[in-house]
Amino acid sequence: MALKTFKPNTPSNRYKEWNSFDEITKDHPQKSLTVGLRRSGGRNNTGRITCRHVGGGHDKRYRLIDFKRARRDEAAKVIGIEYDPNRSARIALVEYKDGERAYILAPSALQVGSSVIAGEKAAPEVGNALPLSKIPLGTSIHNIELVPGRGGVVARAAGQAAVLSNREGDYALVRMPSGEIRKILAKCYATIGQVGNIEHMNVVSGKAGRTRWQGVRPTVRGMCMNPIDHPNGGGEGRSKSGGGRQHLLSPWGHAKGEKTRDPKKATGKLIVQHRKAK
Repeated sequence: MALKTFKPNTPSNRYKEWNSFDEITKDHPQKSLTVGLRRSGGRNNTGRITCRHVGGGHDKRYRLIDFKRARRDEAAKVIGIEYDPNRSARIALVEYKDGERAYILAPSALQVGSSVIAGEKAAPEVGNALPLSKIPLGTSIHNIELVPGRGGVVARAAGQAAVLSNREGDYALVRMPSGEIRKILAKCYATIGQVGNIEHMNVVSGKAGRTRWQGVRPTVRGMCMNPIDHPNGGGEGRSKSGGGRQHLLSPWGHAKGEKTRDPKKATGKLIVQHRKAK
């Protein structure tokens, strides 16, 4: 996938780089595989904003993705690559021999007409899903399960890929996209290849309006607020948070960079090497 640039005939076009959508082959989603998506506007059941900067945006329907790759040992043909407004990755519409269709995440290099299959006997080729115990070491993988049968939850965003580095007994050692090395049960499934739309990280929106189309509302810096509204607010003139050099905080008082993972979390024993290890 390539990015397209624009003539700098307006300020927003000068640095704008958008997706070219060259890989998209199907304009409209499979209606039977979509459901309505109710918006929250960042508010909970009492109407209070609990998630800031959420609201507005274009209408969209949710695409039902088969993260479990539920139909095993049955080949499916890729009949279309589609845009999904709910995620950064592209999705592939596949059709089984009995006519049933499903959506899967579209890995890089997956083409229309390709055949994909999930199962222990599947070949380790792009788009196929296998247990970690059957995947060759050093293979790039995505859509990785953490609990057998629950469906893939790791490495699902555009351009993401983990690497199967080793196996120890019932566990496989996987290097996550963050650099963390983690133990995962070897009977968990993963899909071969890197998630497509690799250039997504280089997209430049170009204007605030496009961000609003995506349902993201503006962010105001804390130091621009009053002291009652934010810990960094107030001060005479352009001071750094309240007239003095204070540590940057969130509106609820957490210092930026503070560890938020519970050190006693049970799954911590499965982390072989943390992502910030030197």
